[in-house]
Amino acid sequence: MIHPTSDVKTIHIGVDTLVWQYAVILEKAVIGSHCNINCHTFIENDVIIGDNVTIKSGVYLWDGITIEDNVFVGPNVTFTNDKYPRSKRYPETFQRTIVSKNASIGASSVILGGIRIGSFALVGAGSVVTKDIPDYALVVGNPAKVVGWVDSEGNKLERKDDKLYAKDGKVFIIENNILKSI
Repeated sequence: MIHPTSDVKTIHIGVDTLVWQYAVILEKAVIGSHCNINCHTFIENDVIIGDNVTIKSGVYLWDGITIEDNVFVGPNVTFTNDKYPRSKRYPETFQRTIVSKNASIGASSVILGGIRIGSFALVGAGSVVTKDIPDYALVVGNPAKVVGWVDSEGNKLERKDDKLYAKDGKVFIIENNILKSI
């Protein structure tokens, strides 16, 4: 369903994707199936969105952004794609940003260009992400820092001694900033 007040130029939209009021999607954008593109969003040409993605209101996706499958992007999340922006001066290429599968980004967070947000990572609301985020990391603050780890359901893991424990009894360790099941 594409709402009649939206301005959708692309034909590359998967099945059962919803595009709500006042969304603007440019011609070369690619959007997967079963997505929910909320009202008052803007998606540029060099943007790829996977399947089962939710883009909440007030989000603008600029050239160079890839959103993989099952990602949640909260309301008013701000992405950038130019490290040294100047009016009417454009870089030869824009920075590439990847939001990996199953990641969630909380409301009003800022994601600087050239960043990779890891799979299953959780960005707390209002965070300013200035560097890559590992898979399963929970980050908050300005600049965003790892304050914990989450499981594949987004539940915070509990730290005891040198191990992390999930609610389902699974046990993990952190090696070289990578969450590993033991």
